[in-house]
Amino acid sequence: MDQVSTAPAFASETDALRMLDSALGYLAAADPTQMPTLIQAQCLAVLERADAKATAARASILAAFTASQGYCEDGDYSPRSWLIHQTRVTKGTANEHVGWSRRTRTHPRVMAALAAGDITKSYARTICAWTDRLPEDCRDRADEILVGAALMGMGLADLAGLAAEIAARSRPDAADEDGLRFEDRAVKLETTFGGAGVLTGDLSAECAAVVSAVLDALSAPRGADDDRTHAQRCHDGLEEACRRLVAAGLLPERAGQPVKVTAHIDLSDLIDLDVGSKLQEAWTERVRGQWAAARAAASVGGSDGAAWLDGKAAEGFACDASVTPVVFGTVNVGVLDELVRFCVQLAGHGPGRCTPHPSPDHSDQDHATSDHGGPDPAQAGEPLPGPQPLPPGLSRESLEQAVIGKAVELLSGPGGLAGFLRRRELGARLGGPSQPLDIGFSNDVPAGIRTAVKARDLHCQWAGGCDQPASACEVHHLRHKGHGGETSLDNCILVCFFHHNVMIHRMGWTLVRNPDGTTTAWNRDRTKVLRSHSPPARAG
Repeated sequence: MDQVSTAPAFASETDALRMLDSALGYLAAADPTQMPTLIQAQCLAVLERADAKATAARASILAAFTASQGYCEDGDYSPRSWLIHQTRVTKGTANEHVGWSRRTRTHPRVMAALAAGDITKSYARTICAWTDRLPEDCRDRADEILVGAALMGMGLADLAGLAAEIAARSRPDAADEDGLRFEDRAVKLETTFGGAGVLTGDLSAECAAVVSAVLDALSAPRGADDDRTHAQRCHDGLEEACRRLVAAGLLPERAGQPVKVTAHIDLSDLIDLDVGSKLQEAWTERVRGQWAAARAAASVGGSDGAAWLDGKAAEGFACDASVTPVVFGTVNVGVLDELVRFCVQLAGHGPGRCTPHPSPDHSDQDHATSDHGGPDPAQAGEPLPGPQPLPPGLSRESLEQAVIGKAVELLSGPGGLAGFLRRRELGARLGGPSQPLDIGFSNDVPAGIRTAVKARDLHCQWAGGCDQPASACEVHHLRHKGHGGETSLDNCILVCFFHHNVMIHRMGWTLVRNPDGTTTAWNRDRTKVLRSHSPPARAG
């Protein structure tokens, strides 16, 4: 393998991308064990230079893409969101890409060296981190000095010393240094698959003093039997401080509400639930698995701060919490079809039995009778035995709809089967009155419907993908109220502020929820369609 020295000429950007993809594919498929060590070393060196150039190219293109707001054409509200949903990268990677695009403006000398492959991506990131701490009017000159030193072969340790000397000369007084340190303050809380948290931070002096005082006051040992370690007592003190803040009602808006417990229970689970039985154990294990999956998704995509608890932890929180029961029932279409069939058979209006045809005695008239073979209806005074023709204005389809509607009424409502099972199986605390989920036209969305929509959707349901949690979303009428749309669970969906107010109501996008729960959106002139699912397979 020869050293790559000059770039070949390409007919277009598409041609260059195709050759790049082909070259990387070749190297990825190659068997490195068959390469001489000299070629292996050469591959590693060239790939490192290629990574630097790829980073610079991506940063430059992303900066131009951001300036032209190209992400808006796909229904995303930022380049970071577009990268997450269109290129399928994680939040951390998207943030990194956006950070490099910003450096094209703030660190042009570093990015030029990166594009030439003269310095590696890690060296460039480190130099930018050093010079970002300097006053703005000193950064470009500092970048020039540090990049020049790196090109001359200076190691990272010597570069760090040179950067420290530049920083000391650019900030002669301590006050400026304190101000820059204050700008570096940060706290980050990440959750794991199991819902546990990992807290890291860089606290200012003032914040460190306050946190230290709080932890000292709330982490003291509680008697001689307190065998917790110091770290465990600090953890419990932090939790107690946050609980006291919430309980005092000092948090603004949504976060200031008392702790709420939402019990997600399917109607079929209520039917099967039998205290102490194998069915209950199987149900419990299934629900625990579902919540474990939800926790894992929240650790990656984010959540609204809710916690999924079971066992003793759940009992402790639910003891002093506002409990809202939400019962979900899944419609079994097959059962409804059987119900309709039985009803129409009972009424005698099955297929082929209620199709009107001319009476054999009055074939030249418009008078029609059913084909049930009963006496001639023209004989006045005699009742018609057996099933009768459908009344005027009705059809088999309308009869089916009416039967299904009555079946739903049997299950729902305060006196329905769902409410009865909830009260019987879950006891008095969860046995309150049911909340209506369809109230027709309304100027606002009542709490019962809003709670059910949040419990069902969990996050923004924009078809192009959006991870905004339920607490940051608004309820949108799929069929607008101005067009006769009702306020019901079926006609409402959870959408974040940007996709609700900007994409739908200002830019004219249409969002629909499909029967299987997926969503589809299209722009005003239908030139672009977004789906939360794979597009339907083409015929053939």
